[in-house]
Amino acid sequence: MSKVDQIFKNNIIGVRDFEFNQSVAEVFDDMVSRSVPFYDEIHKIILDLSNYAFKDSKNPVIYDLGCSTGTTLKILSKKLFEMGLSPHLIGIDSSAPMLEQAKFKLDGSLGKIDILNEDLTNFNFDDPADLVVMNYTLQFIPTGKRFELLKKVYESLRPNRYFLLTEKIKTQKNDFDDLITDLYYDFKARNGYSKLEIAQKREALENVMKPITPAEQLEALSLAGFKKSEMIFRWYNFACYLCLK
Repeated sequence: MSKVDQIFKNNIIGVRDFEFNQSVAEVFDDMVSRSVPFYDEIHKIILDLSNYAFKDSKNPVIYDLGCSTGTTLKILSKKLFEMGLSPHLIGIDSSAPMLEQAKFKLDGSLGKIDILNEDLTNFNFDDPADLVVMNYTLQFIPTGKRFELLKKVYESLRPNRYFLLTEKIKTQKNDFDDLITDLYYDFKARNGYSKLEIAQKREALENVMKPITPAEQLEALSLAGFKKSEMIFRWYNFACYLCLK
């Protein structure tokens, strides 16, 4: 069970860049539930998409890029078993502590699940994919390496298969950006984070998380090869895109 996130509770002299280390891994599930709006709803979208994505495949191959503590893999495993499918679920993450939490969470889950500790920018897809999911991960990839990763995702997919991408975004209208950011911080405050915690977390993320605008994201998806890409969900500065090969 995840501990309560108190990483930024006390005043820190010289806030370091955020990383998915042991301390974060231990509190990640609490952190993400209190920091990411509609986190559970994104999982419901993935489950709903599963009703349509695998109609001609009894053994779908599904990649979760940046699988963190394995929540998405766990709920997909249960859902696809109930659908009578025998999927191969593959989770990739560069953080060994996060994957240790994932292995614990996925212990006893149904179906074939592989957990790989790899850098996504160097990862090669061995099996053609029926679905690729990337939740809140691309935003942490260096901007100069994102396009090649999106191309690899596109090339990994079978024809007429889906890529679901969820990201934090920048507002296209700069004069709205501060307001929308403040509204997001109000959400975090409602979930129990103090002004100090919010400020220090923002400082820690400043150099490691680089969101882009929806227009920039949709253009990159199109250039990567996706014939259809659509924003299907947005809340303030978070968005989910559904892409079809």
